[in-house]
Amino acid sequence: MTQPKPHPTSHISGSSSVLFTLCLAGMIMPLNFVSGAVATPAIARELGGSAQALSWITNAFMLTFGCFLMATGALADEFGRKKVFICGVAVFGLLSLLQSFSTSLVEIDLLRGAQGIAAAAALAGGSAALAQEFDGPARTRAFSLLGTSFGIGLALGPFVAGLLIVHFGWRAVFLSSTLIALLSLLTGAWRMRESRNPDAAGIDWPGTLSFTAMLALLTWALMEIPQYGLQSLPVLTMLGGAALLLALFIAVELHVKHPMLDLSLFRFPRFIGVQALPLATGFCFVVLLVLLPMQFIGIAGLSEQQAGLMMMPLSLPMVAVPLIAAWLTRWISAGVLCTSGLVLAALGLWWLSVAVNTQNVEQMILPMLLIGLGTGIPWGLMDGLSVSVVPKERAGMATGIFSTTRVAGEGISLATVGALLAAFMHGGLAAHFSDAGIAEASQRLATGNLHQAQRLLPDASVMQLQQIYGASLHHLLLCLVAITLLSAVVVLLTLAGKETATGSDNNIRCC
Repeated sequence: MTQPKPHPTSHISGSSSVLFTLCLAGMIMPLNFVSGAVATPAIARELGGSAQALSWITNAFMLTFGCFLMATGALADEFGRKKVFICGVAVFGLLSLLQSFSTSLVEIDLLRGAQGIAAAAALAGGSAALAQEFDGPARTRAFSLLGTSFGIGLALGPFVAGLLIVHFGWRAVFLSSTLIALLSLLTGAWRMRESRNPDAAGIDWPGTLSFTAMLALLTWALMEIPQYGLQSLPVLTMLGGAALLLALFIAVELHVKHPMLDLSLFRFPRFIGVQALPLATGFCFVVLLVLLPMQFIGIAGLSEQQAGLMMMPLSLPMVAVPLIAAWLTRWISAGVLCTSGLVLAALGLWWLSVAVNTQNVEQMILPMLLIGLGTGIPWGLMDGLSVSVVPKERAGMATGIFSTTRVAGEGISLATVGALLAAFMHGGLAAHFSDAGIAEASQRLATGNLHQAQRLLPDASVMQLQQIYGASLHHLLLCLVAITLLSAVVVLLTLAGKETATGSDNNIRCC
């Protein structure tokens, strides 16, 4: 699509305002995600609900977010990146407003699911628009700033949510997302240049439907494991259905003329390595953004504001470390930097696993800081690397694949970690008690609801439950150490090539 060339000065000014708008919109998605996790205990106190229903406050958003990213990326390529971005941000803000007036947990869960679709449209359209707005080194810096904006949302989310809950209630958390979305639309969205992919062929509906159903079944199965067990008929049925849908999706993508996912890209080791980065950060960092606030509030007895402050060592490095990592690529390869960061994060997870057994939250501060520092390194590089795997004209495909891997991976990691933690809790409780309510108590304890778990197990003391929780979290963190180290090896081996898919258009060294 041919565009008239604006005056250089006006173009620079317009690009800066567009970048600010996209970064502001990028900030509210992780802010909303983390804030929802911090607000869950307060929502439970007011609206009640089962452990599974409460977990959907986070999982519904992540599930639909991951499912629809590639579809909205295709829409952005065909109908216009600017249109899709503006519609996504506007609907995102409206749904946040509706959540602030919700009167039931089911209503919040449904709105969170719908909000995930809006977030997918905003991210897919905005990322593709950003790739068209900048070229060469400027594009790398722009995507690094976008990654930093995600980090700012993660860093400020727990503290801002805690502050709002303490002084104004949990509804203010969702209202704040509405205000930021409105500000994003007013600052520079109108200055964005419309762009499309002239070769776009619309949505691959068979691929979209099979992929969405597969991801939904897999996530649902993982969430049902704590209640029914891995070998139960419902869980095995859903896992089997997910496997069949995955096979169907692959068959569709191999034969459809215009696939939503170009499977031939998986022939390139670097492409696999780039997709491994968000999966690794999902297990070593993102899951802690949900687990630790629940521990601080529900197990350690901190207020929401105190829990937000405790989360700062983990999330605050995301403000600066991603930019530093991008700067370091002038001298050190991206593969080595990403691998080093994951190794540091694994070391921090091991240190944190030791600290949780002490039941002293202050001893968790330094390990959390190390995890944040280590994760911040690949976090600042993977957005820039993601747009180097396909030509610029297919930016919607590139960002859609990477963002889908990131968000879907985070959703699956959350469901997996929740199932593992509940399983460790069940084993710990079964070793000390024989009550019929152990299964339900383990789920409640895994979500940080200590008092409800104690009501289900009258013979258990608060100290016993805290010790069982600490031991279970210790075992879980060791599992995360192993996953993170394995990911580090994969990243080092796959990001060892010397050429990028787009040649000189990329400013990040991969070797």
